[in-house]
Amino acid sequence: MNAEVVNLRQFRKKQARSEKEKQAEQNRISFGRTKAEKHLTKALNDKAAQTHEAGHIEPTKTDE
Repeated sequence: MNAEVVNLRQFRKKQARSEKEKQAEQNRISFGRTKAEKHLTKALNDKAAQTHEAGHIEPTKTDE
């Protein structure tokens, strides 16, 4: 019966630090972009929207 003794207070703190690190990693991915990267993404999205709209065909009105 060899069981490892675990201090619950230290375990909780270690777990909380781990959760905070996971959140920080997500924030670095989401918000850690430079201004140039943000402008590039916006420009690419605008160009894609213009291309999409350029291919749009207006329905013709038929007089019946």
